Amino acid sequence: MKEIKIAVIGMDTSHVVELPKLMQDPNAKLHIPGMRVTRAMRFETPFQNKEGLDTREAYLRSIGVEVTEDFDYTVGDCDAIMLEINDPSLHLEYFEKAAPLGKPIFLDKPFADTIENTRKIIEIGKKYNVRYFTASSLRFTVGLNGMLNQGVDVNSAYAWGPLGKAAAGSSIVWYGVHTFEQIERIMGIGAETVTTVPSGKGVVCIVKYKDGRSAVAELNEDKWVYGAVVRDDAEKEAFCTIRGITPFYYSLLEKVRAFFLGIEDAVSIEESFEVMALCEAADKSFNAGGTPVAVEQL
Repeated sequence: MKEIKIAVIGMDTSHVVELPKLMQDPNAKLHIPGMRVTRAMRFETPFQNKEGLDTREAYLRSIGVEVTEDFDYTVGDCDAIMLEINDPSLHLEYFEKAAPLGKPIFLDKPFADTIENTRKIIEIGKKYNVRYFTASSLRFTVGLNGMLNQGVDVNSAYAWGPLGKAAAGSSIVWYGVHTFEQIERIMGIGAETVTTVPSGKGVVCIVKYKDGRSAVAELNEDKWVYGAVVRDDAEKEAFCTIRGITPFYYSLLEKVRAFFLGIEDAVSIEESFEVMALCEAADKSFNAGGTPVAVEQL
């Protein structure tokens, strides 16, 4: 099978090191075969300065990646594109550049910075009939999938994760997306409202669903642990704690590889839209002093 040549756009996220490492660093403990990053495009954003980009460039070059500042050159000889831009306000701009090429795209989390720009990305995707998906690695973790395979008919869920501080824009959208990906993976589509209140350690977001179910997303500052509990009406429950970094990325890259090969579609646009809608509703509710905010529908 031919090796998939990947162009990476953006280097302001640690993912631009961690993901290629799993593809082509001979010293990596885990390895995803069949993919190679050939070129990467760098540019400064509020999330990374020149010094940080220089460090990442040196590593990428050491594992055979050519680093450029030219979009057309970066994507000129690739089979697939990974948009690895930490600043979500730039997702629309670069998706609009990548979509006309007709190559499969992985758009790293979150979908965009706002629901408005999310809708624009979806319309561009339809216009060019391009295959793409967006997701956080948290929805693919072994721990979360193991919990969901324990036979609980989920009526309610409680998930927790970090609330990292965004260099620009909403921290709930930028980093809360990881925990909301867990909620979406557990509960499925159908969220109706989100109510967000401060907890003293971050925020707590209460999600209500059209069918009467509920979920809670707890976002904690300076606590880098993920996990979840699910319960059914019969008082049956299952629990998971999710730790470690490399397994997250390994599980994600397995899905990316299958998507690029056309084996599976990974995550539906409908689900990814609702994740973004949950994040934005949570952010709006927090800024409105805990007023419930309706979750936008696709």
